[in-house]
Amino acid sequence: MGYADQRFDVNISILFTELPLLDRPAAAAAAGFTEVEMWWPWIDAPTPEQTELDALRTALDSAGTRLVGLNFYSGRLPGPDRGALSLPGAESDRFRANVEVVADFAASVGCTALNALYGNRVDGVDPRTQDALALENLTLAARAADRVGATLLIEALNKVESPRYPLLSAEAAVEVVDRVNTATGLGNAAFLLDLYHLSTNGADLSADIRAYASRTGHVQIADAPGRGAPGTGTVPLERLLDELTRAGYTGRVGLEYTAGDHTGPGAFDWLPAMARAAR
Repeated sequence: MGYADQRFDVNISILFTELPLLDRPAAAAAAGFTEVEMWWPWIDAPTPEQTELDALRTALDSAGTRLVGLNFYSGRLPGPDRGALSLPGAESDRFRANVEVVADFAASVGCTALNALYGNRVDGVDPRTQDALALENLTLAARAADRVGATLLIEALNKVESPRYPLLSAEAAVEVVDRVNTATGLGNAAFLLDLYHLSTNGADLSADIRAYASRTGHVQIADAPGRGAPGTGTVPLERLLDELTRAGYTGRVGLEYTAGDHTGPGAFDWLPAMARAAR
């Protein structure tokens, strides 16, 4: 057991950010990773030009990396936004316009995990109105994901960095997963279990793993406090990943931590080289 027994990918929206986007797949490959994930990279363009999508696909292919996780349009991320799908008006419209673009791009690169961030509460809007809109948009996203053989992921965030985000526990996120699966009948919505966010919320991580490992479609990690690499904080990540394995989770673990300008040689020494390439 331990890190060497996990299937890791690296999030190139938060790591290797000292480089232009199209150079990051090659940098990930040089560090030993063959699988990457990312947030939606065009924060002002839910429907980018096809040439931009083609350039990203070429960068992934040329590096020999596979995209295994991608966010739907989520507004300004990193930044003040935490998703668009529950925000009435223009942001909801942008999310809807983005859904088929994401699904088609995912199909073109073999990506089968699509993350839909719920969005913050909006002043003056009834939360029930936002939740109804969210379910409508998540249903659209789940159907688009199903069309390309992908899982729709729904994530809980932490209340320190995202106080207006309504899904602040594993239970809250899984409740939304259940509502989406009931609405579509497809069963392709799943929980994105982010150990950093849950630990920052003070959750009982072992209890959440026992309760929700079977509902989990993807895992992300960073240490806390600080959102740094494993070993920089106090979260027993290696033990928790072993608990996930014992609970039956066999999926990937995304590295979604901050490293500043420290993603050069030696930056991933905490992770055995054998655990970086796809298995």
